[in-house]
Amino acid sequence: MSEHRFNHHKLSNRILMGLGLGLMVGLLMNFTIADTDWARTWLIDGLFEVVGEAFVRFLSMLIVPIVFVSLITGVSSLADPKSLGRVGGKAIGLYLITTGIAIILALSAGQVFQTGVGASPPDMEPPQISDAPPFTEVLVDLIPSNPVEAMAEGNMLPIIVFAILLGLAMSFAGQPGKRVSDFFADFMEVVMKLVGIVMLIAPYGVFALIAGMAATTGWGTFAGVLKYVILVLAILVLHAAVVYPTLLKLFTGLSPVVFYRQIRDVLAFAFSTASSGATIPVTLRAVQERLGASNRVSSFTVPLGATINMDGTAIMQGIAVGFIAQYYGVDLSFTQYLMVVFMVIMASIGAAGVPGVGLILLAGVLAQVGLPPEGIALILGVDRLLDMTRTAVNVTGDATITCIVADGEGELDRERFYDTNLPEQDREPKTRAG
Repeated sequence: MSEHRFNHHKLSNRILMGLGLGLMVGLLMNFTIADTDWARTWLIDGLFEVVGEAFVRFLSMLIVPIVFVSLITGVSSLADPKSLGRVGGKAIGLYLITTGIAIILALSAGQVFQTGVGASPPDMEPPQISDAPPFTEVLVDLIPSNPVEAMAEGNMLPIIVFAILLGLAMSFAGQPGKRVSDFFADFMEVVMKLVGIVMLIAPYGVFALIAGMAATTGWGTFAGVLKYVILVLAILVLHAAVVYPTLLKLFTGLSPVVFYRQIRDVLAFAFSTASSGATIPVTLRAVQERLGASNRVSSFTVPLGATINMDGTAIMQGIAVGFIAQYYGVDLSFTQYLMVVFMVIMASIGAAGVPGVGLILLAGVLAQVGLPPEGIALILGVDRLLDMTRTAVNVTGDATITCIVADGEGELDRERFYDTNLPEQDREPKTRAG
């Protein structure tokens, strides 16, 4: 079946080409023919808008199936009674804590630096958004009275809760639950193939979106997008350089410098593929042969991390929500920010570790807080670089938590962790007593 796999490297190059061509065409039109009636009618409001809007709709089309199916498959596998022991509890707790820290950092940075302020055209009307409901009503509305209706309306919070409950029920239903779980696992493969098909038109969608934006907006928008990129990269680096090393030192006393030296090839692979899932074999080999974690711990925590540890995605989504809200001149309430935190953390449980999924989840977050999903067009063209960087952050978190859990269980070989010279084939695993 390898011939049917999508080449994400070629796709990313085409997306970058679409971005560059769209930017050049849009800027050229901005300085020459953007004010003419035929250019605005046939190109800007015609071809570019139709193609760009169609691509955004394709992304929106995927929100419900990918969140619903991925959450069910993720939770049903996590809730396996044989897996949810002491190791599983530690790993899940630490993964969720780091994701919470990531989204709080991102939302705080977005509010402090206000990257979207001044980026919107002066004559743009802000979207009409109804007042946020009371927090008590939000809590009650988490429980869907009709899951099918929630899916039809794209109401993500009840969908997330229903998917989690259904996944838990499947895990404890014995053989019938296993059969249903296998069905959803196959369904997930089909959904991800659909994601791949939609992403094939991404270069054309990016070209149309960027060309239309560049032809009609001023320097303020581009400056805002540049500030957004710099801020996301800065928070990603901060999370990887401060949060993870602090946790590693606090819980184990191990050297973060040695840790990063031992996983440098993993980071390079994750950056190049932009896929946590594709990096699992490389990560497993590194944490066992270079960091000294036992197979019993790492074989559980690394695949688990690729499933639920999406700190980089959480950072991108938190900053992107703030940027898009500021671009449209919308002040999000405290309740809406809590909804963003909840959605990002819960959605990360089942988010597939493949390129492009973060943008689809972001469309769901935007819809939940009443922001236009078209706002994704502002950041779509620059997301590939950020996707590669946040994947490297994600796998760093996987390796960090694996070391912490393994050390706490007495199954981390510290001599191997600090040995940066011994050939891998000569290394034999040793663990601490206890």
